[in-house]
Amino acid sequence: MFDFPENLQIGISGPIDSAVKWMLVHWDGFFDGISNFVLIIFDAIQGALGILPWWLILIGIFFAGYKLYNLKTGIMLTLMLFAIGLFGLWDLMIYTLVIVIISVLVSIVLGIPMGILMAKFETFKKINLPILDAMQTMPSFVYLLPAVMFFGFGKVPAVIATTTYALPPLIRLTYLGISNVNKEILEAGKSFGSTTKQMLFKIEFPQALSTIMTGINQTTMMAMAMVVISSMIGAEGIGEQVLIAIRRLEIGSGFEAGLAIVFLAIVLDRILQGIANKLKETE
Repeated sequence: MFDFPENLQIGISGPIDSAVKWMLVHWDGFFDGISNFVLIIFDAIQGALGILPWWLILIGIFFAGYKLYNLKTGIMLTLMLFAIGLFGLWDLMIYTLVIVIISVLVSIVLGIPMGILMAKFETFKKINLPILDAMQTMPSFVYLLPAVMFFGFGKVPAVIATTTYALPPLIRLTYLGISNVNKEILEAGKSFGSTTKQMLFKIEFPQALSTIMTGINQTTMMAMAMVVISSMIGAEGIGEQVLIAIRRLEIGSGFEAGLAIVFLAIVLDRILQGIANKLKETE
């Protein structure tokens, strides 16, 4: 009685499947090129991190925590990272970290210019704000579908899905930082005859840098969250250990992997937030 009329029902799954098949046939070189590029970057970063001794990484984290905060924070962050090694998850942590690093780097390359364009052009802002709203309200699992469709399973779709999910906060906060630059500073720059390029790179961008760093921090945290979900499409790392533990009902192993993810997220968050705070102090 209350069923929706069948004659008004329109399915979109068929056209979507056809479009995906067409793209896979006609754009296969494009997707192969992206896959090869991601694999090259992934292997390069993983190789670079793999060369570093574990104790040197711990020293670097301690030094960063000490300089950005204090001795207590430096010790705390170092112990958290050391605990991941004690759990036997150091290599998987490096793998997870590589995915996060690539996703954040791509987000920086795409997100900062888009945020600047939104601040400069009203039409571009009006077009992108609804898209960003949709991206930030869409369930994270949805991002796995196009990644799997075009790139299959493994590390490449994990990087693509993670980047797509983590990108919006950086765009928004870059736009916010550029838009909220003090008007008096802008007027002073104009009165001294600064060009549009000089205004952007010598006045607006430096003034907005702390806000942009906060955006990078948020993007990094979202990338950490998505890396765990990406284990469902074949990504290795700590997230895969959580998934395996759930399937096997191994509570202890799942708890260790979960703690490792939390510790890594805290370390990254504190370091990036510390950098943002330092930038605010210099403004």
